[in-house]
Amino acid sequence: MSSFLSNSASVAPHRRRLASQPQLFPVGPQPSEPNMHGPKQVADRGPAPIAVGPGESASQRYAHAGATGCPPPCSGAAPAEPAAVACCGEGNNAHHHGVQVRDAEAPLVGIARLAASSPSAESVRKSEQRPEYFFLPVRSILNKCDSNRVPFEWTINPYRGCEFACKYCYARYTHEYMDLDGGEFERKIFVKQNAAALLGRDVERKYSYQRAGADDGRPEHIAIGTATDPYQPAEREYKVTRACLEELAKREGLSISVITKSNQIVRDIDVFQRIAARSELSLNITVTTLRTRLARLLEPRAPRPDLRIDAIRQLKAAGLRVGVSASPLIPGLTDREGDLEAVAAAVKDAGAEWFFSGVLFLMPSSAKQFLPFIREKFPKLARQYEQWYSRNVYPPEDYRRKIAERVAKIRIKHGFHTRPFEELQRRVQSPQLSLAWNTAA
Repeated sequence: MSSFLSNSASVAPHRRRLASQPQLFPVGPQPSEPNMHGPKQVADRGPAPIAVGPGESASQRYAHAGATGCPPPCSGAAPAEPAAVACCGEGNNAHHHGVQVRDAEAPLVGIARLAASSPSAESVRKSEQRPEYFFLPVRSILNKCDSNRVPFEWTINPYRGCEFACKYCYARYTHEYMDLDGGEFERKIFVKQNAAALLGRDVERKYSYQRAGADDGRPEHIAIGTATDPYQPAEREYKVTRACLEELAKREGLSISVITKSNQIVRDIDVFQRIAARSELSLNITVTTLRTRLARLLEPRAPRPDLRIDAIRQLKAAGLRVGVSASPLIPGLTDREGDLEAVAAAVKDAGAEWFFSGVLFLMPSSAKQFLPFIREKFPKLARQYEQWYSRNVYPPEDYRRKIAERVAKIRIKHGFHTRPFEELQRRVQSPQLSLAWNTAA
């Protein structure tokens, strides 16, 4: 039975009180056979010249355009999950809560122009279900995150777009900055060019081994995979993530974390061990549910939950620090009594040192994909989703508070630690900010 509260009106005090229901978000039917089909291949645009105007810095154009991994500045937004949020930024398109508004007559500039002129990337994959790949020319790979709501200063996202096609993915709106629909997020994947060379330069020029405002000698933190999975299938061919890690392994005294849904992360155990010997490193695997059929519906092309748990075991056996994100917690689907607890028990047994979870939030571009999915696959949940998310990014505060309390109990029961990079930030956070942060995790 779902742990939802019975009154959803608390999400906005000024809103009309919603009619109470006997059971809020009744548990939907068990998913049918897994959906084994990925995104359909779209027509090849063919090679195009790379056009960057004189003196124009592509990195400056899109550094704040959904690429940095900071929380979206939505009015009244609740604390967001730190390892799975991105920021609405500025660019040639105006945005309101993640909704793109662009003059159709205006010429493309910045990241949208670069995307439109990106040449096709060759792929050895022949399946019609594979996405289109493009090489995206960039001027920077290390992106500054200025938000004080997250415990990291820098992000690295080796790709734009993600083939895993998670129905709930918040980062779909980042494709809108390239003048693409959010539904293209898993069908058009952009591979960042010259990432390793750019990262080496970026660390030299931008990174600080002494965090601003801190007197504890701690370095700034780099989070990898905040807006796109660094170990999606594209990584097998293009190896951008591996190249970035190799570059980071050359240095010492860094603070780095990685988050992924893929067991492909074990491929890089050797370079992780080299990084961990010289810098602070923490690895995070996302496991939202242990129910394989449900996972296949929600995360169509991501590896099965059991494969991710086995990856945790391998990383731990290799002497690496690894924890688990159970985010997002999806109302009515992954919040059933015992489900979250089962995930925590399984990953603890595999060697996870920390565990966190934040409730689903839906920016408009994500809602555009997720709500029709709910209406089709889980119609009994549709009405409540419409009430909770049609005009709000987050579900009611009371529900989020209950989930936070539940996660806190799980952490205590299994003896989970605090995430390493979050602990680094606590010494400089205000008590109020720390409290708000813990509410979401």
